Amino acid sequence: MPVPANKLGQRLTAAWLLAASLLAVSLPASAEDQPSVQTADSQDPFYCEERRLGYWFYCTRPRPPERVEPRPLDEQSATSRLDAITAELRELKAKAILEPTAENVTAYIRFQRRQLDQASLFSDVWQRSIWQEPELDYTLQRPVSTLGKRAWQDNRKTERDSVMAHLSERYGLFYFFAQSCGACEVMSPIVQGVATTWHITVRAISTDGGPSRHFPRYTVETNQRQRMGLDPGITPAVVLWDAAANRAIPIGYGVMSADELQDRIYLLTSKEAGRDY
Repeated sequence: MPVPANKLGQRLTAAWLLAASLLAVSLPASAEDQPSVQTADSQDPFYCEERRLGYWFYCTRPRPPERVEPRPLDEQSATSRLDAITAELRELKAKAILEPTAENVTAYIRFQRRQLDQASLFSDVWQRSIWQEPELDYTLQRPVSTLGKRAWQDNRKTERDSVMAHLSERYGLFYFFAQSCGACEVMSPIVQGVATTWHITVRAISTDGGPSRHFPRYTVETNQRQRMGLDPGITPAVVLWDAAANRAIPIGYGVMSADELQDRIYLLTSKEAGRDY
């Protein structure tokens, strides 16, 4: 049955519009054919609002990023300026090594010398500031000169001995050893000597059940280290027991000299962390 002319014309028109739409979507327009950016007043409401075609249909074009102008050198941060100097020094050095002409080597040496002069100035001002501000001078707390260091050590020893003389009024020692431990043979007489000097009670505990010739009145361990929160696998171990607070204070593991053992006891019982370093 033949199609009426008017209906045939409508179908051809619809097909033509569909083909034109597909062609417009599939083929990007050239720069000359692209429509200019429309303002909000001149935009087609049906095309840009009702159909909501989105970002790339020139209803709303993205704004170009704002250009950030570099700051002048005198306005740059000190960190940026220092980084620039370091980068220039490395560049001059690399150029002098790869192309060791007289000009390149001289340029590197001159630039390096200027930076060394700047570092010397910084060091000089640093030292002068410490001289004029006593709270900045750490050597007042811990002298480094021979005479000052000797005086500081003498005063510290006097203070330490005073603390150790009254230590037995509150503290005792646990000493964990093993008969099969070679380091314990070295550490046992040191612990015994310090305890005898300051009249500190020592409870020697054998971790393997073997005896000690320095501590004949020892006892065999029955899980004491675990209850104190100590490492169960390391001997010798020295632990200070605070009878007033009923707590264990680990002093150290392995071999220590008598002086180091006394220093640790002194610090842990009379100095807060950060007060002596």
